[in-house]
Amino acid sequence: MKIDRRKVLGLLGLSGAAAGEAAAQSINDYKGPVAFEHGVASGDPTTSAVVFWTRVTPKGATTGDIRLDLEVAADPDFKTPVTSSKGLRARASRDWTVKHDLDGDGLKPGTEYWYRFKVPNQEGGAVTSPVGRAKTLPKGATKDVVLAVVSCSLYPNGYFNAYDAIAKLKRVDAVVHLGDYIYEYGGDPKDYGMNSPVAASRTPDPVHEIVTLDDYRRRHAQYKTDPAAQAAHARAPWIVVWDDHETANDSWIGGAENHDPKTEGDWATRKAAALKAYYEWMPIREAGTLPEAAWRGFQFGDVASLLMVETRLTARTHELDYDTDMAIVDGKPDVAGFVKKWKDPAHRMMGDGQEQWLADQVGASAKAGTAWQVLGNQVVMARVAPPNLKATMGEAQFAGLLAKLPEYAAKRVAQTVDMSAYDIPSNLDAWDGYPADRQRVYDIFTAAKARPIVLAGDSHMFWVNELWDDAGKTRVAAEFGATSVTSPGYGDILPGVPLGEAFVQRNKEVKYAHPSAKGFLLLTLEHGKATGELMQVSTIHKTDYTTSVLKRFVVTPASGGGVEALKEA
Repeated sequence: MKIDRRKVLGLLGLSGAAAGEAAAQSINDYKGPVAFEHGVASGDPTTSAVVFWTRVTPKGATTGDIRLDLEVAADPDFKTPVTSSKGLRARASRDWTVKHDLDGDGLKPGTEYWYRFKVPNQEGGAVTSPVGRAKTLPKGATKDVVLAVVSCSLYPNGYFNAYDAIAKLKRVDAVVHLGDYIYEYGGDPKDYGMNSPVAASRTPDPVHEIVTLDDYRRRHAQYKTDPAAQAAHARAPWIVVWDDHETANDSWIGGAENHDPKTEGDWATRKAAALKAYYEWMPIREAGTLPEAAWRGFQFGDVASLLMVETRLTARTHELDYDTDMAIVDGKPDVAGFVKKWKDPAHRMMGDGQEQWLADQVGASAKAGTAWQVLGNQVVMARVAPPNLKATMGEAQFAGLLAKLPEYAAKRVAQTVDMSAYDIPSNLDAWDGYPADRQRVYDIFTAAKARPIVLAGDSHMFWVNELWDDAGKTRVAAEFGATSVTSPGYGDILPGVPLGEAFVQRNKEVKYAHPSAKGFLLLTLEHGKATGELMQVSTIHKTDYTTSVLKRFVVTPASGGGVEALKEA
């Protein structure tokens, strides 16, 4: 999701998993100098496996593969080695990235490990990577789980202080990234984020909008050179899913708002290039024959089942748009006509296959007595109607706001107030734009008598929401929306305007909203309760910052499934 003034107002070529690199052979091994310029990472942990990632940068003319080894130890000084993998291969065909899916070989459940990569040299020594930490998933009885949840890191808009803060946490079992890890925009002064006071020192590479495989690779590489990003990746395993900007803004199965076939070519080709680069550069287990099918589950002992869903590229139909889908009849909006389109069951977020997978996973988790079923999801799920700023601010202050805004912006804000009179979504790109699909998810939750917590990114805001079924009688789940790492929110565009209060006043499901804070969600899951801490960094325009708890909310399970009312702690 891109928040700007206008908005306010099969080609992957991946084989079975990159673990196959360990057994691959090469006739001509590269013998020149190398460097580890992009750090290390781990991801997709199980009770006995972790995906380990790095990128080796050749510093000379390359004529073959780069051989390297992985070492895993029980201590940061590697005095207690656990296992190693020899003869891994970095290849030009994968942009010199290496991803090794290490399963077994001494890895025990719920255990923290340290790892590093080494490239042997001709002198008998080696070039050694930075050291990373990884942790396998717990098995059986588990006291608690701590997750750091992040989304939306726009490189030119600010420093990744949220990542740095995560790296400094005393405890974090996994980092859950809900998408918009990179952005596709270029470095023109008019491009997204380029009006930031730090943009001159953080110009995107390449400087143009990314479209080709080389473009996407270079953008991923730039993000991985950021010291804060490297530190967070080295701190704990990441569990990731893309949203739209890893391909292009507001992407769907057939295209994207920010893709023009006339000037940017075939959408399928661009999407394939973006996903190939994503799988090369991110510590995610390979998806198999359909690269878009990134849904998968993670079992944290008997405390939580984390279910990561994909809502962009496999089944999402084109989102509706008020300008084109709501007709004006006799000078008034045809709300009834719009609602008919909006509630059409053919308007999809997820396909039948993923829905069945989700039903199976939720059902099995609840039946097994797992304390929480956690949905790792890209976009906000709550019903959120447009805010009525006039009602929140009062007529005099609202009139003063309009007077300060440019004419086009004032018109948009006034239209938002008018739209708030109707029970229609403020964001058609979120689950609110796909209500029939959302209710199908709720039906899955209620049928299983699950205790669901939904995690959301995309919106560049903190949200704390209670999710109710279509009838408004059953509280189905709780939702925590993680704000952005750096991407601008509504509050950055309308500073000082009480947007959060207006969203809460207008919407039954919204219990708290903050439109401008930057940071991450720290989620602690226990038997009997879950605590969401909205962690705010003081600035993104300097690397000298502080971290504080903006708000803290507690969720408790309801008897018979669902959750009790959220409580601020």
